[in-house]
Amino acid sequence: MSDHVIELDLSCNNLNGDLHPNSTIFQLRHLQQLNLSLNFFFGSSLHVGIGDLVNLTYLNLSNCYLSGNIPSTISHLSKLVSLDLSNYRHLEQQLKLDTLTWKKLIHNATNLRELHLNRVDMYSIRESSLSMLKNVSSSLVSLRLGEIGLQGNLSSAILSLPNLQRLDLSNNELSGKLPKSNWSTPLRYLDLSGITFSGEIPKSIGHLKYLTQLVLSYCNLDGMVPLSLWNLTQLTHLDLSDNHLTGFIDEFSTYSLQSLYLSNNNLHGHFPNSIFELQNLTNLDLSSTNLSGVVDFHQFSKLNRLWYLYLSHNGFLSINIDSSVDTILPNLFSLDLSYANINSFPKFQARNLESLDLSNSNIHARIPKWFHKKLLNSWKDIIHIDLSFNKLQGDLPIPPDGIEDFLLSNNNFTGDISSTFCNASSLYILNLAHNNLTGMIPQCLGTFSYLSILDMQMNNLCGSIPGTFSKGNIFETIKLNGNQLEGPLPQCLAYCSYLEVLDLGDNNIEDTFPNWLETLQELQVLSLRSNHLHGSITCSSTKHPFPKLRIYDVSSNNFSGPLPTSCFKNFQGMMDVNNSQIGLQYMGKARYFNYYNDSVVIIMKGLSIELTRILTTFTTIDLSNNKFDGEISEVIGELNSLKGLNLSNNGITGTIPQSLSHLRNLEWLDLSRNQLKGEIPVALTNLNFLSFLNLSQNHLEGVIPTGQQFDTFGNDSYEGNTMLCGFQLSKSCKNEEDLPPHSTSEDEEESGFGWKAVAIGYGCGAIYGLLLGYNVFFFTGKPQWLARHVENMFNIRLKRSNNRANLNRRRMN
Repeated sequence: MSDHVIELDLSCNNLNGDLHPNSTIFQLRHLQQLNLSLNFFFGSSLHVGIGDLVNLTYLNLSNCYLSGNIPSTISHLSKLVSLDLSNYRHLEQQLKLDTLTWKKLIHNATNLRELHLNRVDMYSIRESSLSMLKNVSSSLVSLRLGEIGLQGNLSSAILSLPNLQRLDLSNNELSGKLPKSNWSTPLRYLDLSGITFSGEIPKSIGHLKYLTQLVLSYCNLDGMVPLSLWNLTQLTHLDLSDNHLTGFIDEFSTYSLQSLYLSNNNLHGHFPNSIFELQNLTNLDLSSTNLSGVVDFHQFSKLNRLWYLYLSHNGFLSINIDSSVDTILPNLFSLDLSYANINSFPKFQARNLESLDLSNSNIHARIPKWFHKKLLNSWKDIIHIDLSFNKLQGDLPIPPDGIEDFLLSNNNFTGDISSTFCNASSLYILNLAHNNLTGMIPQCLGTFSYLSILDMQMNNLCGSIPGTFSKGNIFETIKLNGNQLEGPLPQCLAYCSYLEVLDLGDNNIEDTFPNWLETLQELQVLSLRSNHLHGSITCSSTKHPFPKLRIYDVSSNNFSGPLPTSCFKNFQGMMDVNNSQIGLQYMGKARYFNYYNDSVVIIMKGLSIELTRILTTFTTIDLSNNKFDGEISEVIGELNSLKGLNLSNNGITGTIPQSLSHLRNLEWLDLSRNQLKGEIPVALTNLNFLSFLNLSQNHLEGVIPTGQQFDTFGNDSYEGNTMLCGFQLSKSCKNEEDLPPHSTSEDEEESGFGWKAVAIGYGCGAIYGLLLGYNVFFFTGKPQWLARHVENMFNIRLKRSNNRANLNRRRMN
């Protein structure tokens, strides 16, 4: 009612809708402080009228979901002392700041003391533009530019601004070195996590005597931790995790420390007893630090303020826990002793426990009765339990209401899955895989609103797949393979619109092909192998069927009719997959407390290979052991990212199409036991990554091509083709004109494929060859020590297929 309002605070008021240009806020010309943070202006942009509020000294629009370009008129606010446009996290729509507006703002607002722009899109601004901060260098006290998209070399000048107390440049694509001198000594908070530094942490870090929080995680730092770091007596929070730091941690003199994170480094020695002197600690993470020795857990009673304790993935001989954990750590909220050799199941009474991880801890025992009672009666706040990969026995524990992650895989649990599981409707991950569970799957699981990962593979479950999947569910992974499930496939699976992995293989399901699954636009892995599915396969009911599918396995069923060419031509996920990504990336789901790895089982030459992690570039089609007929369509040659193709043991006729030579990423090809005729296309010799080939038991004729990869394949790749000849079969060709075509060096240069290229390709292909264990060395008489080494190195499990012996009988039936 009065336009002389000078201060307006509407933060955290659940305001929503548009921040409309006609809003009376933009008419309050005397306004000096405006706070609209923590509201919900979804999709609304910041109007140019903000520049009319020229008396503003304080402007906070953080975490209110504004998006679009920040208007250049914001630079009119020359009196600004504090500006906060930050977001909690990256959103698809967010505020964007261009170079020109940035330069105008910094040039005019010379009194800025606080500039907070975390997660504002500033990708168009180069790191060199930070040099303009010299305009405000004398006044700037707090600068937060985390995750804004900065690129380039980080100048040490920004770390020496004279009055800077708070600096956050985290998670930008910057690189450089930490300065050896001239730090901004008033610094109290410093977060440089995610910046790629080279070299060690300099001794000069000890000059920051007022520092209370230091975060240098994911910084590629190496060398020893400097002793000067422990002279920072005001330090309360220290995070050096995920680097390459080495050496021993023996003495801690920073007794003010409340949070200490050293995980994922290469430290040495026994557990440092000096940590027990840090009696203010509430958070301690020493996981994956290469520590060893025996840990007396009772010593942690000296740290009775601990809320979070993580000691996983070390080389401890054992952790001795001979008392109830809560008597030692009465305030504990989260405990991670995975991979820690605790040997026995520890006792708890803690009512405040939120997360418990005892996975891979070498526990051989039955679940204690008190644990069952705690889950049902006392632990109302627990949201994460992981007991997987032990040797636990007995009845399956019942998850409490409110729990989100319940992981009990790879144990020896027996009995049925109780209907009381239906009370745990907040579940996000339920992993009961690789146990000895029997009975039926509770139908209620399909109705859970938050359940994203359902993994019950490799048990003895029977009955039907739940037919209760409802619209709006968020399932991303459903793995029920390796059970005794029967009946038809429930069509309500089509409601799982977020589904990425569906594995129902190795069951007794009887149905036709579920072409209604083609509507699932996110589906990447579909395995229906080794069931009793029948009929033909077609894909035509939707405009873009299976657009992201990369693993397609319907092997060992009773499918018939022509090959599903109508499906192949739509497999966009197998065409031109991006191979430019840095490092190996795997399918999986990130969570607060753990990372779930998607897995899949594939069959190759009598072996069942479980990929315990799936590369995002892994692509394969397996239609083997069915009754498909007709010819192989040329369209399959368009799947140029395909790494494996298995069409063996069908009734396929015609010739091998030339288009298969377009599959330049192909690493294995199995067309054996069909009715193929004609010659082997010479163009197939250009498949430089091909490390496994089986064309046996067909009606192929003529000369076997030679050169490049084809010179590495032996007799078993071609046997059973009576009209084939060549040195591979020790069967010479009769006439000179029958001699196999052989490339000259001129041909090789002209075509771009010489033996150098072959050697490079063969070397690269060998990696995947090892990964999948395709070469004969591993399949016949493999040394066990080497097989174990390869399995550990590439996260695979090799085992004999249990159902191949019944294959012919099933096909006859």
